[in-house]
Amino acid sequence: MQDKWIAHVDINSCYAAIECLYHPELRHLPVAICGDPKLRKGIVIAANQIAKLYGIEVGKDTNGSAKQKCPKLNILFPRQALYDKFCLWAREICLKYSDYVENFGPDGFWLDVTEIVRDKYAALRLADEIRMDFKETLGLTVSVGISFNKIYSKLAAELKKPDAVTIITRETYKNIVWPLSPMKLLGVDVKTNRILYAIGITDIGNIAKIPIEWMEGFFKKPGRTLHKYASGEEKSPVKHKDYVDPINSIGNTATTYRDMVNIEDVKLEISVLAERVASRLREHHLKCRTIKISIRGNDLKWVERQGTLETPTCLTNNIAKKAMHIFQKRYSFTKPLRSIGITASNFIPDDMGIQSSFFFDMEREDKLEKVAHTMDTIRSIYGYDIIQFANALEDKKLTYRPPDYDRVGYRVGSALLKDA
Repeated sequence: MQDKWIAHVDINSCYAAIECLYHPELRHLPVAICGDPKLRKGIVIAANQIAKLYGIEVGKDTNGSAKQKCPKLNILFPRQALYDKFCLWAREICLKYSDYVENFGPDGFWLDVTEIVRDKYAALRLADEIRMDFKETLGLTVSVGISFNKIYSKLAAELKKPDAVTIITRETYKNIVWPLSPMKLLGVDVKTNRILYAIGITDIGNIAKIPIEWMEGFFKKPGRTLHKYASGEEKSPVKHKDYVDPINSIGNTATTYRDMVNIEDVKLEISVLAERVASRLREHHLKCRTIKISIRGNDLKWVERQGTLETPTCLTNNIAKKAMHIFQKRYSFTKPLRSIGITASNFIPDDMGIQSSFFFDMEREDKLEKVAHTMDTIRSIYGYDIIQFANALEDKKLTYRPPDYDRVGYRVGSALLKDA
């Protein structure tokens, strides 16, 4: 059977590169995109290659720590709507080469180019054509990796940056991929790498060579997946351009303007978040059975806990009550909280019949759902904030959400490689 030819296109330092198009005077200077410290979101979310040479780490450094590493760093606030436009235009460029284009994040794309590539020389020509297309059309550089599966093509795109091409074939993957650190492999984070090192696995080749049963013993099902990734046996297809991932989770997370220091602060914030999540559930005609809360202290460390509802719901009060139950059961105020989030999952369609307990008042639940849908209709016409719960007015600063909050704070999750 002939191997697939899968390309991965990665926009180099995407958000920072876009900003440099609008600030050409910064093009050859260190640039980082950071959240606004006044909103307590001063984390580096993007940095150009020059800034990264100073050791600035995206997602880890704050404005302050980035400035310590690079005193001459140019910090810009994010313009998400602008970045979204460029990422949509980037996808349009990729669609010129294949109908099978799948996003990996906003600035990465897999393309199945098997129909137009026959050998590595044709792959190289295509990759160069894509690179030039991005430069001429958007003024951005991309790194392109091409291989026989999605995992290796993404790894290839990461090997040479910026503005480069790497091809990994069936004949060369053991020499190129296997000597690399496990951290280069999709799915291996710092914690996983630490465990791998502890059991004597220091490169990707070790993962491929160790018996799959051992990997499964150490990591359960993810161990089998990592073994498949490392050995080059991953075969999930690139999705068609019109494919829509099923929604697996709906969540909202907020970093509050001040630390939450007591249970009343948390109760207020959970109420507001639960209403956002519930309205999205109703928008998608779903009810959830599982609620997860995510909490982050002022030490910036996240903790997640979840629980199952007795009866599926799309109502604010039910979600908030369960979230508070999980919170009070699992957390005591040993330190103030900086951020909190609620995620709903384990869905059923909202018109599916459910079996409730003897003590569950289904008639009352139906009435409350009708009220909630009426609220949704009014909000769709006059704006979300036209109707608010009374407790949201107790501390307007704590419960404030920017106008684009629903767009940037609403997360829809789906498995990356469902059939891996």
